Amino acid sequence: MRFNPLASLRGPRDPSHRFETSWLLPPAILAAVRALFSIYIFVTLIFVLVWDGMHKSLGGWVTAGDQFVYFTVLTYWGLAFYFAVAAVHTATYAHTGAALLDRFPRSLQHLHALFYSTVTVFPFVVTAVYWGKLYTGPWFPVTFDAWRNVSQHASNSGFALFEIVVSRTAPQPWVHVVCLLVLLALYLALAYIARVTKGFYVYSFLDPSQSGGSGIIAAYVFGIAVACALVFAVVQGIIWLRQWATEKKLGMEGKFANADRQADSLEAAETSKA
Repeated sequence: MRFNPLASLRGPRDPSHRFETSWLLPPAILAAVRALFSIYIFVTLIFVLVWDGMHKSLGGWVTAGDQFVYFTVLTYWGLAFYFAVAAVHTATYAHTGAALLDRFPRSLQHLHALFYSTVTVFPFVVTAVYWGKLYTGPWFPVTFDAWRNVSQHASNSGFALFEIVVSRTAPQPWVHVVCLLVLLALYLALAYIARVTKGFYVYSFLDPSQSGGSGIIAAYVFGIAVACALVFAVVQGIIWLRQWATEKKLGMEGKFANADRQADSLEAAETSKA
């Protein structure tokens, strides 16, 4: 797969289709896997919402709606929509050799890259905070609760790891870490809005009476922000290592769409004739 780096100044932000290809899976298979991930996450979210609405002893659907103020749930919705969007882009690339993403304005292409950074960083933060701070045991006596928490606090990181390891994405711009911290700050504001409007703290460590005071809360918030930045740096390193191992050492530059390879061959033939 050849591409002219100068063409990226005029054409798509991602001229070699790194967001739609894998070094291991053909584009059609990658699209199918992403679609399956999206379906599983959407089904989980909707089933949990319906279950809570029907089984909450107090509040019913109103109480079930409170889940939308939890960072875990919001990031899980983010994963669902990311895999749905990524599946569409990958499927169009597999079918035509040109991804739907290529037709988007450059600003939306950059936002898709930022979307990728959120779904490859936030799930690890959620998993670490939940199992390291919030979960105290014993294991859930109700099978539904066990499945829900494993899906939202463990498999979420598995989905993120898939995108990091299996796709051909390159390391993302370091400015993304600033964007991620801004998003965390906005969520913190949402959490305290929920305290005012709904009368409860989303997480116990945000409650001064349980955490030990405002100073401890500030330390938790700062620690999570630092952890987010560190996770982003680690993800960048893993992506770089994957590129080095698969493309430089193993020569596995990627699985491309047939239409893309044919167009590349025609371009090479025309160039040789000229």
